[in-house]
Amino acid sequence: MERHWEIEQLMVRSGVGFGTSGARGTVAAMTDEVCYAYTLAFLQHLEQQGQTGPGKLAIAGDLRSSTVRIMAAVATAARSRGYQVINSGFVPSPALALYGMSNGLPAIMVTGSHIPDDRNGLKFNTPSGEILKSDETAIRAQMVAIPASRFDRAGSLSVPPELPKVDPAAFERYVRRYLDFFPAGCLDGFRVGIYEHSSVASKVLKRVLTTLGAEVIALGYSERFVPVDTEAIRAEDRVLARRWSTEYRLDSVVSTDGDGDRPMVSDENGDWIRGDVAGILCARYLGADTVVTPVSSNTAVEKTGAFSEVLRTRIGSPFVIEAMNRACREGAKTVVGYEANGGFLTATRIDREERSLSPLPTRDAVIVVLILLRLARESGGVSRLVASLPDRHTASDRIQGFPAEWARLKLDSLSPNGADDPGGFVEIFGIGGSPVGSDITDGLRVTFENGEIIHLRPSGNAPEIRCYVESDSEQRSARLLAHCLRTLESWKEDFMHRSPPGAEDRVAGQPVDQRGLRSRT
Repeated sequence: MERHWEIEQLMVRSGVGFGTSGARGTVAAMTDEVCYAYTLAFLQHLEQQGQTGPGKLAIAGDLRSSTVRIMAAVATAARSRGYQVINSGFVPSPALALYGMSNGLPAIMVTGSHIPDDRNGLKFNTPSGEILKSDETAIRAQMVAIPASRFDRAGSLSVPPELPKVDPAAFERYVRRYLDFFPAGCLDGFRVGIYEHSSVASKVLKRVLTTLGAEVIALGYSERFVPVDTEAIRAEDRVLARRWSTEYRLDSVVSTDGDGDRPMVSDENGDWIRGDVAGILCARYLGADTVVTPVSSNTAVEKTGAFSEVLRTRIGSPFVIEAMNRACREGAKTVVGYEANGGFLTATRIDREERSLSPLPTRDAVIVVLILLRLARESGGVSRLVASLPDRHTASDRIQGFPAEWARLKLDSLSPNGADDPGGFVEIFGIGGSPVGSDITDGLRVTFENGEIIHLRPSGNAPEIRCYVESDSEQRSARLLAHCLRTLESWKEDFMHRSPPGAEDRVAGQPVDQRGLRSRT
């Protein structure tokens, strides 16, 4: 007996929906049956597009407690369609993507990236790289047949499957990519701390850094999964990096998020460098003529004058990749991209010092770590690299437990239009003066007359709202961010006791004030 599910309907029924490059949900919702269905839909889409390659699927995962179970469900689904499964083990997401692209294979990474251990996800890669939004649309439309006898009532596989023996080829291919590009001994004499926590990239970093000459000290390993978010670095991680830098006399502390596609790099003082600042330095090092980055990234990239073209996109690697692909089609020679979270992408071959780096159009962390450390060794420290850029400082954080739909409705109620401000944006966030421009490419990004920027955006992966600010000083950005977060917390408090702005009111015909909030009674 078979059950037939359309993925669009399964998303609603299960609560497992698409985020960036794949499906994410709570571990409880990501049953074996749901993961089996998503895998079938992905493979069916590839078959319809003629992109299945030699009938093999590569899989890997991060170090969450649920990852092995989900990898087994993915492998079972692939075998049911006649695919040979290659188990790449626990390797970074970009390592799996590179292996698939190098061998013409589709790949599925089991990872929830930076979100907590009670959630996980499936990150899909075609033989050409990670899926784009057009692929997502096609996958959501797939109808899949599920053999009911394979699963119990809870959606677990009736017979626990076994994964194939781990194939180390993906790990070795990824390591070799960097050892072949960076000169031997280029990190001689550098003392680097690797903040391991539960990052699946720790072994790669140890191998590459030591081989290139760095003295490596492993720090902060955790058996328990730690949800490190490189855009909202935890206070405890800031304290740790500063303490380690002093205690071990380090030139830098480096790390990544859980699946190794977002980097963390500190300066010699243990202060973490923002991802969009690191992206500018990496793009400049690689001699890029065209840089693609989301609208939330620091505007210093334009102010450097180092690049022929800077293209801005919505937040998310699929949007960055689509824009990079367009730039390549239009004749750009050296095209790279980066995100505010630090992930760095390359769309064209990079030639430098008689060495070549093949394209890897997916978020990568290791290339950022290596470029910054090499530049820092040559220039006298990571802090000097940052000081070489225009004086624009960004800060970001998030308010968790904030339903995305509520956030969207609230932002829709704001109308920053300079002196004419019926939405109340000046009243709420007017510490930068009057708005002089706004951008709704992704969320609401407002520029004030003094050059300061506030950008509010509902997360696409979790129930939270993110805030990005930019100004001419680090201290000012910190104060501006704190002010915005207090305001967002007040919104959350209101939402805990009331409906989202405009929701019930549209139905009941009740008036809403200029800020989208009902008057208290």
